[in-house]
Amino acid sequence: MIEIAHLYKFYDQRPVLNDVTLSVQEGSIMGLLGPNGAGKTTLVSILTGIVPKDRGQVHVNGWDLDKDLKSIQSQCSIVPQSFAFYPTLTAYENLVYFGALYGLDGRMLKARIDRAVDIGSLQAFLHKKAEKCSGGMKRRLNLAIGLLHNPRILYLDEPTVGVDTQSRNYILEMIKKINREQNTTIIYASHYMDEIEHISDDIAIIDEGRIILHDRKEAVLTHTGKVSIQVESLSTSFCDRLKHLEGLQIGPKGILVDRNERFHTNMMQLFTLFEQEHVEIKDMTFGYKNLEDLFLTLTSVTLRDR
Repeated sequence: MIEIAHLYKFYDQRPVLNDVTLSVQEGSIMGLLGPNGAGKTTLVSILTGIVPKDRGQVHVNGWDLDKDLKSIQSQCSIVPQSFAFYPTLTAYENLVYFGALYGLDGRMLKARIDRAVDIGSLQAFLHKKAEKCSGGMKRRLNLAIGLLHNPRILYLDEPTVGVDTQSRNYILEMIKKINREQNTTIIYASHYMDEIEHISDDIAIIDEGRIILHDRKEAVLTHTGKVSIQVESLSTSFCDRLKHLEGLQIGPKGILVDRNERFHTNMMQLFTLFEQEHVEIKDMTFGYKNLEDLFLTLTSVTLRDR
């Protein structure tokens, strides 16, 4: 459904997306997990045509992002982290307005609004001004608006920020229902690891503009077959020397080594390179307790303020 190859985006000559290659299967929920400033929102913005890419190829449902942007946009919808509706209008007035922007009218518009209201459970505050609604209600309205034109691909950028536990659980179950009943392909960008673990079929971890891990959720959560080696730093020359070794995944602060038939050979070569490149090993672990443990190992525990 979505194929991304060697995607780059620069801001002030700094790479925000750095050689991103990623594939998303039709009808799946892919959790895009990363710390603040990792590149999640930039990636989603490029895929929806909001922000132009600098280099790389993107194909969505067979369409080329450079040549067929309008066709791609007609098939997708984005629910942004910020509220994308008019606060002085009621929930119903917002649905009517945005439905009209999608070109809906008459019976079709009514049917789509009724469905969006039902999915978002908006009946109780449908004629209440959006600005007077609770945080959870606003999040549900945000999502309902994004569903009005029955998108084949739905991009969700931190859709549960600032809501209570009940609203959060409702939104997550609603997203799973949309995926299950409509076969909607969903990209769920978040830094909440428990949400990604709960909702996703696939998980991609992005850090400092790079995809450092991408696999089926079951494979990610059963990384007991891997050894994690945390190091002080990784130079470009060191990473280049590792490229010929199969079964390695390189993150900004460490290396994952598959425990496959090449495990002992890879470990011997790896430690030889450590010695030659004077790389200091900080920690070494076998397997992970949960997604948070894996995430912190791959991205390091350093506080991100940007």
